[in-house]
Amino acid sequence: MLVLTRKSNQSIMIGDDIEVSVLSIMGEKVRIGIQAPRDIPVFRKEVYLEIQEERGEVVAAGVRTSPSSDDAPASDGDDPARSLRAEVDRELRQLGGS
Repeated sequence: MLVLTRKSNQSIMIGDDIEVSVLSIMGEKVRIGIQAPRDIPVFRKEVYLEIQEERGEVVAAGVRTSPSSDDAPASDGDDPARSLRAEVDRELRQLGGS
């Protein structure tokens, strides 16, 4: 893990396309902004883990596995892309409203 110290209004770059900026620091809370291409989903970790659980994937010890093809097929209403898009929309609303 790379550990960096940044002050308010400073950024770090991840590759060429992702910028993480420290917007403000208030006590123990740090407000960050993440600028990334639209095709790269960005979630709080607890939301990401919930999405993986909903998909039936197991995340343990840094290894993610999908259910085997022997598992029962998902119903027509279980569209992972739609669920992911809905979660992205919720995250964006929270970021915009905070």
